[in-house]
Amino acid sequence: MSHSARTAGRSPVRAARRLAVVVPLVCALSALVSCTQGEGGEALTTPCGVVVDGSGSAAAVKEGFDSEAKLKDSLGEFLTDQKCGTVDFAPITRSSRSSSCRQSQVDLDPPHDATTDRKVQRVNAQRSAAVAALAELTCARKQNGSDVWGALARIGETVPDDGGAPKVLVVSDFDQADPEFHLSRQDLTSEAKRAKVIDTLVRKRGLPGIKGMDVFPVGLGMQYSAKPSRADDFESFWTEALEGRAKAHVDNRYKR
Repeated sequence: MSHSARTAGRSPVRAARRLAVVVPLVCALSALVSCTQGEGGEALTTPCGVVVDGSGSAAAVKEGFDSEAKLKDSLGEFLTDQKCGTVDFAPITRSSRSSSCRQSQVDLDPPHDATTDRKVQRVNAQRSAAVAALAELTCARKQNGSDVWGALARIGETVPDDGGAPKVLVVSDFDQADPEFHLSRQDLTSEAKRAKVIDTLVRKRGLPGIKGMDVFPVGLGMQYSAKPSRADDFESFWTEALEGRAKAHVDNRYKR
């Protein structure tokens, strides 16, 4: 079926409602990008990735951590700070690695000539990245689930490694929960017990290919904000998994 045939059958009311939800967030993201974008000049060469959490715990409810708000609050700052030249995307769903949610890579430093206003060009490119990030999140919400491990594996396979160490922003509470494994049911109270849980994940799923990457969590462990001891064990688990096993570097500067 052609694109025009599909769109012709859609309800105008449904389309209007969808725009009413999508447009405000895109505008907010675009405003943030415009405020944080630099003047242009040096080439942007860092390969970057953005992972977005569409699980139920990421909803804008009392028990959730509101992934939309965290995305708005961190995306523009991340892309600018890390001098991202390209950005790829991955969703967190019930089966992240095979999820049908896919957005194309966005070039944040497009080809130009002497007449190009590079500041405007880069602002427009970051706006495109914001729209793509939102689209990835919107799709992920329809698939639910929280396969963080699979999302890390997918972004590791997607982000190129030919422009220095890749930088990855992960907007998630990191509560691994998929049909086969629930991190909340595991005993993480000691380093030895955490190591056994990591062993189980590695044995069944392998290690995410993120060696040498800088991983920037946003929302990590927020579900345990009222339980400091559990929060410490939970964060230690992910640090030990990502740095100790996957050989990535965890940087909490965007943690909200």
